[in-house]
Amino acid sequence: MKEVGRKQGAPSPCAACRLLRRRCTEDCMFSPYFPADEPHKFASVHRVFGASNVNKMLQELPEYQRGDAVRSMVYEANARMRDPVYGCVGTISYLQQQIDALRAQLALAQAEVVHLRAAASTPQNTSPSGSGSPTSYTFKPSFDMDTVVQQSSFRESLWSCT
Repeated sequence: MKEVGRKQGAPSPCAACRLLRRRCTEDCMFSPYFPADEPHKFASVHRVFGASNVNKMLQELPEYQRGDAVRSMVYEANARMRDPVYGCVGTISYLQQQIDALRAQLALAQAEVVHLRAAASTPQNTSPSGSGSPTSYTFKPSFDMDTVVQQSSFRESLWSCT
């Protein structure tokens, strides 16, 4: 029977046991979640949480929730490696700021549409010469559609929030 997280025919230890330099047993808690071919996953989790804490967290959970917990720990550990102060909260804050900016732009666009529909439903003005030809109307939007936010501006905006 093939054990999850190990390559068939090769008794290679899981990534956790390899990093901790210990023998990987058949009942290893880490082997189903930290396969030997993905050592970076356990390395980052171990650096942030520690092996014994990860082991305790996994033992306290029912087996069907452990995979999700490991994915969450890997995500949090990678976020902490990129941003030691804010971690994934910084990413969430950045995305929330983008949502707020896009909502404001959407509100402006919807207001502009209402304004244009109201202008289109009113009778057309005639030219001052009295010839009856409608005056020309050129539309220029009152908002900028450029929504690209640089990563550096994200860091500056985080400082302004605190």
